Amino acid sequence: MENGNYLVAVVGAGPAGLYAAKKLAQAGVEVVIFNRDIKPGGLAEYGIYHTKYRMKAGLRKQFQKILAEQKITYYGNVRVGNAGDLNLDDLRQIGFQAIVVTVGAQGTKWLGLPGEDLKGVFHAKDLVYHYNKLPPFSERQFAIGRRVALIGVGNVMIDIAHWMIRDKKVDEVIAVARRGPAEVKFTKKEMESVALNLDLDALEAEFERVAVHMRAVDQDPTAAKDFILSALPKAKEPNSESRFTFQFLSSPTRMLGDDRGEVRGLEVEDTKLVARNGGTKTHPLGTRRVLDVDTVVFCIGDKVDESFGLPVQWNAFVKHPTPRYPINELSYEVFDPETQKPLEGVFVAGWSREASSGLVGYARKDGENGAEAVLQYLQTLPAPEDTANHLGAVAERMAKLPHPVVDKAGVERLSQIERAQAEAHGLEDFKFATNREMLEALG
Repeated sequence: MENGNYLVAVVGAGPAGLYAAKKLAQAGVEVVIFNRDIKPGGLAEYGIYHTKYRMKAGLRKQFQKILAEQKITYYGNVRVGNAGDLNLDDLRQIGFQAIVVTVGAQGTKWLGLPGEDLKGVFHAKDLVYHYNKLPPFSERQFAIGRRVALIGVGNVMIDIAHWMIRDKKVDEVIAVARRGPAEVKFTKKEMESVALNLDLDALEAEFERVAVHMRAVDQDPTAAKDFILSALPKAKEPNSESRFTFQFLSSPTRMLGDDRGEVRGLEVEDTKLVARNGGTKTHPLGTRRVLDVDTVVFCIGDKVDESFGLPVQWNAFVKHPTPRYPINELSYEVFDPETQKPLEGVFVAGWSREASSGLVGYARKDGENGAEAVLQYLQTLPAPEDTANHLGAVAERMAKLPHPVVDKAGVERLSQIERAQAEAHGLEDFKFATNREMLEALG
């Protein structure tokens, strides 16, 4: 079909948003990307571990090619949402026929435990944004102690352990898991970054402690231990004396603080595994113990931003339960549970559709699928008017904002400036840490 005069807004410029924009533009749709950050990339820029220079460079090149598409307009440093520079009604009034929300999962998920407000308790996302120099997290101070508990056993936990062990060089990192070692979520490749800091005697003792509970549900302790140890042959040489340990079948119950409001311990309750519905669940044993730590980091996933302006249930934007434009039997259409009707023309993709799900490749595919759902929707609309006036209205609106807006030419210029800075200082990568520095560099 000919989509030449359709106009679609993509909110967010991570992999899902960028690849959704690319697919729409290549189908002839005029696309305007609105991005909260000055630079595109989202978690590909600010979530991947900061020393993975080659991976980040490759992704940046891909994103630059997407922004070079003639039918894509980019506006960075623009917030969309109920308290933003624009809200969803503003976008509709400007003339967008559809809106694709790909802002990720900006909320942080907590367990609601006593002591979460103590000094020294953090969420992994905030730390990841900090060491990846995402404004304003890049400017925040995080007081990290010497003995750190990380709650969760996925790749994000490994990233935080990596930072604590290789950058902060703390004394000890303890990964705390409610479940057993057969159900860890990190990959062998990620584990290689910290494997040589493992306390192997402590790991052996931990497996001896939990083996009986694993065998009770037909899990193989030897296989689980072999998976963790499989990271050793290609592990990075250690650069610190940090000790890395695990506490499995340990459910956090509260953080203990001192009279200054600082963390001084993490209380956990011992659990066991029980078989249920073809899988396993944990069951509390009633015995509790305290881990001697002064920092606790929750590495347990994310949730969407409830203030954005879309209906939210169970930490996620609400999708149409019986979508009109399903892709691979998945719904990308936003649904209002109060009216029992879809939000006409509003779609979600990437982590906005399913938080903390998959990495860059998954986000790319989900963005493309979301774009396909939008293209199906556009086919149901009457022939649109010429988009030139609408694009002009967008540009006028951007010019009236009380702060600078960065277009795709500015993004390319900023990229060149940062590469020049890296070369001048003999660095593998250079990144401005604040919006002020980026805007000053752009003049």
